[in-house]
Amino acid sequence: MSTVTYDVEAVRARYSALRRPLAFFDGPGGTQVPDEVIDAVSSYYRESNANVSGPYETSRRTEALVAQARMTAGEFLGSSPDEAIFGANMSTLAFALTRTAGREWREGDEILVTKLDHDANVSPWLELAHDKDLAVRFVDINDDTTLDLDDLDRKLSDRTRVVAFPVASNAVGTLTDVRRIVELAHDAGALAWADAVHYGPHGPIDVTDWDVDVLICSPYKFFGPHLGLAFGRAELLETWRPYKVRPAPDTPLGGRFETGTLAHELLAGFVAAVEYIESIGWESIKAHERTLGERFLTGLPENVKLYGLPTMDGRVATFAFNVDGLPTQETATRLGKAGYAVWEGNYYAVEVMKRLGLEKSGAVRAGIVHYNTADEVDGLLAAISAL
Repeated sequence: MSTVTYDVEAVRARYSALRRPLAFFDGPGGTQVPDEVIDAVSSYYRESNANVSGPYETSRRTEALVAQARMTAGEFLGSSPDEAIFGANMSTLAFALTRTAGREWREGDEILVTKLDHDANVSPWLELAHDKDLAVRFVDINDDTTLDLDDLDRKLSDRTRVVAFPVASNAVGTLTDVRRIVELAHDAGALAWADAVHYGPHGPIDVTDWDVDVLICSPYKFFGPHLGLAFGRAELLETWRPYKVRPAPDTPLGGRFETGTLAHELLAGFVAAVEYIESIGWESIKAHERTLGERFLTGLPENVKLYGLPTMDGRVATFAFNVDGLPTQETATRLGKAGYAVWEGNYYAVEVMKRLGLEKSGAVRAGIVHYNTADEVDGLLAAISAL
C-alpha cells in the first residue's frame, strides 16, 4: 500500500484543457499539456525568438535555452547532456538514426524487432533492410502479451546487429524486462535500441542504469509539446557519421544528428514539462496510476474482452479491450459521445494486433495517466456497461 499523498484536483487545476466535460483516456496518443508548458512556449516567442549564433540578445537567449534543454534532457534520460538528440518526432528520429546506424552494415546482417512494438520501431528497420539487403526477424510474444525472451535468445546470432524493443507496449500496456533484453543483446554483440515513447509518462527513464545504446521518446506523450527526443551512447555516436549539412557544427555530440534549426519554442515547452513532472514526482504518479488501473480492471463488465495482463503487475495503465457484439469503431464513437475520449484500431501496433488475431478489427484503448480521476474511471466503466 502506497503512503504517497497525491492531490489529483490540485494537479488538474494546472490544466486549462481539463476544464471541460470530456474525460481524457487518450493519453497514449498524446497527453494534455499543463498551462505552464503553454506559457513557456508563448514566453519564448515573446522574449527570445531568434536563431542561434547571432551577436545579439535574443540569439544569446535562444542559445542559453538550447543548452538548458540539453541539460534537462540529460537529467530526464539519465544521460550526459551531449548524448541528447532533438527532432521533429520519434518516427522522424527513428528513420534518421536507423539509417545512420546501418551505414556500414552488410548484406545478410540481421535486425531483431518484436511483435510488441509500435511500428515506428519496426518500419524504419524494414526500410533499411529493403535498401541494404538486411534481414529483419520478429521476436514473438506470449499469449499474455509478455515478450518471449526465450524466442529472443533463440533468434540472436553473430549476424545480429541490433535488438529493437519497446519499454512498454502502446497497445496493451505490457512492460518489458529492459535489463534482460539489453544483456542478451550485448552478449550477442548487438546494439540495444529502446522505444520509450509509451513508457515516458508512466515512470522514470534511466539509460545509464538500463545500459541501452539508443533510446527514443516523445515529449508530447509526457505532457510536453510535439517533439522527438533521443539518447545515443557517446561511444556509439562518436563512431557514426551523421547526415548533416557541412556548415553544421560538430559539437555537441548529439547535436550532430539534428538537421536544420531546432524548434526552439518547443524546447522551452519541453523544459517546462520536465519541471512539471519533477514537481509532482514519479512515486506519486506511479502510485496514483496503479490505483486507478486496479479500479478499472476490477470494474470491467463481463461482456468485455481484455487483451493483456489482467492485473497491474508488469504493465502500465493502458488497456486494450472489446465489447461483445460491438465493432471497435462503434464502441469508441458511443463512448466519445458519452464524454469519454478513447482510441480504437491498431494504434500503429501492427504486429501486436496480428498476434492477437485483431488485424482487421483492432481494439478499443483506454489509457490512464496521473491527471485522471477515480470518478472518471467509474464513469467510463458505467458507460461501457451501458453500451
